[in-house]
Amino acid sequence: MKSQKDTAATEDAEATAVTILGWLAGEPELLSRFLALTGVAPAEVRNAVNDPAFLAGIVDFLMEHEPTLLAFSAATGVQPEAVVRAHAILSGPYGSNDF
Repeated sequence: MKSQKDTAATEDAEATAVTILGWLAGEPELLSRFLALTGVAPAEVRNAVNDPAFLAGIVDFLMEHEPTLLAFSAATGVQPEAVVRAHAILSGPYGSNDF
């Protein structure tokens, strides 16, 4: 059973992923690249947001290119460390680590 801390951390990570997606929506070239890499059609994005693997993929996409991560952080005010935490939670096993 997940503790409230784990649930809150997961909710924060998912919110970060959705923020990244919102930012990507304003960056057509990056959004096109992300969708091409994932194979998700633009019409499927709304439903894909409910898929934890899709959310993990959004964060992973940002983590793979530091200049893009920094551009996202500068544009949104979300610290790179928050993206790193979201990546750890959504992409890997999340146990007793304190994030």
